[in-house]
Amino acid sequence: MRTKIKNLKQKMSTDHVFRKRVLATSAVVVLLGAFFVWNSFNYVSTDNAFVEGHIIAISPKVSSHVSKVLVNDNQRVKKGDGLVELDPNDFEVRHQIAKADREAVQADAEQAKRDLERYTNLSKNNEVSKQQLDQAELKARTANARVSAAAAHLRQAELDLSYTKILAPVTGYVTKKSVEEGAFVQIGQPLLAIVPDEMWVIANFKETQLKHMRLGQKVKIKIDAYSGREFKGHVDSIQLGTGAKFSMFPPENAAGNFVKVVQRIPVKIVFDEEMNEKYRLRVGMSVVPKVKVR
Repeated sequence: MRTKIKNLKQKMSTDHVFRKRVLATSAVVVLLGAFFVWNSFNYVSTDNAFVEGHIIAISPKVSSHVSKVLVNDNQRVKKGDGLVELDPNDFEVRHQIAKADREAVQADAEQAKRDLERYTNLSKNNEVSKQQLDQAELKARTANARVSAAAAHLRQAELDLSYTKILAPVTGYVTKKSVEEGAFVQIGQPLLAIVPDEMWVIANFKETQLKHMRLGQKVKIKIDAYSGREFKGHVDSIQLGTGAKFSMFPPENAAGNFVKVVQRIPVKIVFDEEMNEKYRLRVGMSVVPKVKVR
């Protein structure tokens, strides 16, 4: 009898513990469900988002052999720092020739000017014909035109000579360096690229997520490379078109069978805080932004 009573008490105790666990689990599920509902009502998020930035391609303005490469891959440079030097010998010779040509035509122009002044004075006393005076005026105008042309050629030669030293247009990091000393490079040939410090996020949200999205809304940004750290930002702008519409080969919905697909619209998100060396951003990093829409 005592054994039965003891077993009954144990069973009741076990049932009581079980009911408490069920109630606790149910409460947790309800709270989690309420949280997810509240979160989905107040926030929109996407994992189709990446860090973007300006990528400035560096190429020569003149063709020549590379005499020096002054930077390495991933090196930080400041605006105005030297990147590449080209062989300047040919351009120095052209500069000297252009300078000599300008001096020669300047001398001709000065002589033509003196001749015109002399003919003008003689014409006052009818000592030269009208035709001779016109010819002197034409010669002076032609000489002045040659001076202008020679000055332009000299300026172009100076520019070409200055182009043999390729400088950094902005402060940033050297990337995609493909130039080596001794190589012959052509005008416009990519030598390297510079990525400035300024970066932002391009998030491709579904069109159905943009109903309550507005400019200036706060954004929580998580970067895959820096898990556990949340960055602050805000919505800067929303592109006036879907990503597919601006692709190289946009879809032609008027042809063939149409299947409706939810479109993605790029949203630009900028950071509200400066990044330090510990959290250095790199173009193409995967991020997960969460926009507070309410």
